[in-house]
Amino acid sequence: MEATRKKLWTKDFLIVSLINFTITLIFYLLMVTIAAYAVEHFNASTSTAGLVSSIFIIGTLLGRLGTGRIIGDWGSKKTLFCGLLLFMLSTMSYFIAGNLPLLMINRLVQGIALGIASTATGTIIAQILPAERRGEGIGYYSLSAILATAIGPFIGILLTQLFADYRMIFAVDSVLAIICFFMYYIVTVPDAPKKAKDTAVKAGFKVTNFIEMRAVPIAFVALVIGFAYSGVMSFMTFYAKELDLVSAGSYFFIIYAIVILATRPFTGKLLDTRGANIIIYPCLVLFAIGMYAFSSATTTIAFLIAAACIGIGYGNFNSVAQAIAIKVTPNERLGLATSTYFIFYDLGLGVGPYFLGLFVPSMGYSSIFFSMVFVILVSIVLYYLLHGKHENLKQAKIS
Repeated sequence: MEATRKKLWTKDFLIVSLINFTITLIFYLLMVTIAAYAVEHFNASTSTAGLVSSIFIIGTLLGRLGTGRIIGDWGSKKTLFCGLLLFMLSTMSYFIAGNLPLLMINRLVQGIALGIASTATGTIIAQILPAERRGEGIGYYSLSAILATAIGPFIGILLTQLFADYRMIFAVDSVLAIICFFMYYIVTVPDAPKKAKDTAVKAGFKVTNFIEMRAVPIAFVALVIGFAYSGVMSFMTFYAKELDLVSAGSYFFIIYAIVILATRPFTGKLLDTRGANIIIYPCLVLFAIGMYAFSSATTTIAFLIAAACIGIGYGNFNSVAQAIAIKVTPNERLGLATSTYFIFYDLGLGVGPYFLGLFVPSMGYSSIFFSMVFVILVSIVLYYLLHGKHENLKQAKIS
């Protein structure tokens, strides 16, 4: 009964979730438009345009790498301020990025800013949630990013259809970034206690000052899962055209988001009461089924069924895995745990498209996606070895 009395939907929880939604929305809005902008305005080659798009993820990795330690030294709220300020300035700087080198530098800097800000928001959420409801709370919080992955590309494509001038896209992004920055001032989250911050990291260059080793096992599983999913995110447009299912492709991420919205409340509560295994294993199996359906789809119905299975499987795995990374980590190192998880996860998402793209000419998209079924099945074994066999009800309750 005590757990039910502790509030989840506080003002700060909502504001921080909204900040995370907004910066992620801007990220995905630009991801689907910036390559075309580079080609049309700077005559960039296809490979160069791809680099303009993907260099953002490199920046995000760089931003996350140092943010865990920065949070330990400065606190999560001050770190969020720095990340949002840099994100706002870099978003507005698209107007003055007058050549390809400047555009790529700005993309890199904006990626670093996103890495800092999103790691800080994830840490703040972990700090303000009631300990016994962290699984449920992180599940709801992660919906902010899930919704952004569906709405961001939709808005980006819509703006390119409505306006021939890409400056309108940059203007919309800038307004959103400014609003996001000023939302910071109504967040009243206290930083971690001084003692906890002082003991979070020690002076000198040590791996443990930048990586939380207790979060590495589940983060490595997330890397493999992110790799398996990365092709869906990157090659969706080309694959849908190849299958003559362009309209279905446009609704894929909408269905994906809807099923996560419908299932996330249940999986979050289940995590807190029954542990991770009862969610992770079915989710990975559903993800594998969804990927198989995706690789063999020939009709709109099959395509959207695949979207639902992938949404339930992959979408819920991600939030539960993030909660596990936080669960196994002491409170004074939550910042490092959050950054560690996303460093591995983003690495899988970032490396996947480049690596898989090498095999597309010889194998084709369908075979590439079919091969990811086996990667997902391997991840089930990895999860069992790295975390699942150690999981029990007592460990599963977030503490």
